[in-house]
Amino acid sequence: MVSYFLQRLCLLLPTLLGVTCIAFALIHFAPGDPAELRAGGGLAGAGAEGLASDKRSGLDQALAAWRAQYGLDQSLPVQYWRWLRNLVTLEFGQSFKDNQPVWRKIVERLPITMQLNVISLLLIYVIAIPLGVYSATHAYSLGDQVTTFLAFLLFALPAFWIGTLSIVFLCGGDFFDIFPPGGMTSVGYASTWTFWQRLGDRAWHLCLPVLIMSYGGFAGLSRFMRSSMLEHIRQDYVQTARAKGLTERRVIYIHVLRNSLIPIVTLMASILPGLISGSVIIETIFSIPGVGLLAYEAVLARDYPIIMAVFTISSLLTLVSILVSDLLLTLVDPRITFSGRGA
Repeated sequence: MVSYFLQRLCLLLPTLLGVTCIAFALIHFAPGDPAELRAGGGLAGAGAEGLASDKRSGLDQALAAWRAQYGLDQSLPVQYWRWLRNLVTLEFGQSFKDNQPVWRKIVERLPITMQLNVISLLLIYVIAIPLGVYSATHAYSLGDQVTTFLAFLLFALPAFWIGTLSIVFLCGGDFFDIFPPGGMTSVGYASTWTFWQRLGDRAWHLCLPVLIMSYGGFAGLSRFMRSSMLEHIRQDYVQTARAKGLTERRVIYIHVLRNSLIPIVTLMASILPGLISGSVIIETIFSIPGVGLLAYEAVLARDYPIIMAVFTISSLLTLVSILVSDLLLTLVDPRITFSGRGA
């Protein structure tokens, strides 16, 4: 197991290097010039018809100065090498938008995004596993049919659409005023509030975004749990356990459930990074000042350092979550070993 863990760690670094190299190239090949946006929204393109030659010359000089300041006047391999050297020291450079350190901007917003994602992940598993167990133990009953229909319905509804409708219908529009339409604190928020007042206000603002981030996850995961449970219920070892006189509750929750969790643990590798990408949509819709909203604003402003920083963190999180899910399999089923397994 230790040998497998070390092999995977050694493989993680070159994988991350290849992913960031491709992403760096794609970002710089995409349309848009940060220097033009900073110098005046692309006026250089209109200079051929609308500007005098001396003004065009001055604008071109300004664009050249901005590109030199950003390092965009150098070749792409040189830019990537410079970015890679900074990455080794956990330095993502400075934002093109306001010249603030990228790492500081991410650290300021990371706690909010972590709150959204950790609560969403817990909610997904807390709801999905019991719901899947119930559906499997009451297969083809009315309750199973209702939960299956609702799960497929929720899984098919896009989060951005549900989020927009929620703001219209539940956030003080022409219908109900139950939840705040955005932000993380109320208008009358004061630092003199007690801990419970601040906690209640934060929970009130997080309730709707977390629910919208989670419904697709627990709807899909509950179906995986149901399928896995039904597959193991039909196995011979379950019939043997029943023949030995074990209670049905012990057979289901000790034998069947433990083996059924193996694919569920594996799915964690895809759910966690998916929540990070999903938070971009939710944070943008609800104006939540997290990393997702920061990434969205960076894309609009062609802020390459922030885009690469967020992408690198997401990629690293994906690779680490895959490794963690593999290691968690040994806790769910001790029979799984990594001896002789390639990296």
